Amino acid sequence: MRSVPKTRYARSGDLSIAYQCFGEGPVDLVVVPGWISNVEWQWEEPGNAHFLRRLGSFARVVSFDKRGTGLSDRVREDELPGLDERMDDLRAVMDDAGTERAVLMGISEGGSLAVLFAATYPERTTGLLLCGSFARFTRTPDYPWVASSEDHEAAMANYAARWGEPIGMRTFCPTMAENESYRSWWASLLRQGASPGAALALYRMNLGIDVRPILPSVSVPTLVIHRKGDRLIPVENGRYLAEQISGARLAELEGDDHFLEVGDSEAVLTKIEQFVTGMESPTHAERVLTTVLFVDMVDSTRRAVAMGDRRWRALLESYHAVVRREIERHRGVELDAAGDGFLASFDGPTRAVRCALVVRDAVRRLGIDVRAGAHTGECERLANKLGGVAVHIGARIAGLAGAGEVLVSGTVRDLVTGSGIAFSDRGETDLRGVSGRWRLFSADA
Repeated sequence: MRSVPKTRYARSGDLSIAYQCFGEGPVDLVVVPGWISNVEWQWEEPGNAHFLRRLGSFARVVSFDKRGTGLSDRVREDELPGLDERMDDLRAVMDDAGTERAVLMGISEGGSLAVLFAATYPERTTGLLLCGSFARFTRTPDYPWVASSEDHEAAMANYAARWGEPIGMRTFCPTMAENESYRSWWASLLRQGASPGAALALYRMNLGIDVRPILPSVSVPTLVIHRKGDRLIPVENGRYLAEQISGARLAELEGDDHFLEVGDSEAVLTKIEQFVTGMESPTHAERVLTTVLFVDMVDSTRRAVAMGDRRWRALLESYHAVVRREIERHRGVELDAAGDGFLASFDGPTRAVRCALVVRDAVRRLGIDVRAGAHTGECERLANKLGGVAVHIGARIAGLAGAGEVLVSGTVRDLVTGSGIAFSDRGETDLRGVSGRWRLFSADA
């Protein structure tokens, strides 16, 4: 048996993220795993090991365990990562592995993270592979191809009672359901991949995943691979992804298995190899997915008149210092500051919302109230500024916020699932100059 690649660790903030590099192909391929994984235990099953080695025959493969799973650092079960933090981990792994640009291969749940990263960092994404993936994890009337909330609750109860047994195989991999060797490996992978509590917390966090609003922002070449009989994530999910991502191609393959390495895995590998090896030279991306944040002081004109010029300037300087400190601390970029208003951009919506909440609380100690608005959407790069409808939407949302309120679009709310930020539904409204009705939410820590 060939040796297993060396496990390495990348630092993402205070945590260590386990990853492996293998293969010597001309294109880097980063595998974004599904629910749970273990970069070493994945080599213990012969069919899975063969699948990985075939990937390494035409690409330099980077495989990693998300924080809280596999060999990566464990985290508290009430502090499991949202998509923002997972994106940080992915970027940290790419940096540590020396991967400047890569094809991202999102598997199942990992597809949501891959979509968000590709839309946010097109300059680092050569192409996007979505395998057995979905745009939303819980059924709604306008997205009926996944399990209902009741179905998910029943599944989680089953996992809680039987974690570490070969559960779910008739759904995940029906062709291997009676294979005792595979059953044993799968049960071990569950135990090696996550504790029962962490697995269920991750599952519950995934219930809120909804990347539908950002699919049109993906500008990199995309291939969606989906088996026609997939029992876990029906093929309609793949069809939806391919329809919503501009220029995406759909490869529907025969078979009922969700796991790529079982069934006719060679058909899957052939499609992946054709896509990866057929990548053209990258082009500069002019449009990126960005979260814009507007922060504005409440009742500033009246306050300035009442305080007089000298006291007002001193207060304004303190206010500016607080806002700028928090934008920098949350890895945002200040785009504009006019008087008492700020516009900043963030590469993740969670950081933008947390920045606004911290600013709100910090400036209250100065006797100041602010209103803030945030929206995530596709923006156009204009020198050191951003343009596009998303910026106008963020401004309109901020204008509707009350004193001390951080108001966000539904897109932001959907993308920060699992972050621990609470939201109150403010209902639907019109935004001046923007078409359609917009559902807004008020954020709080």
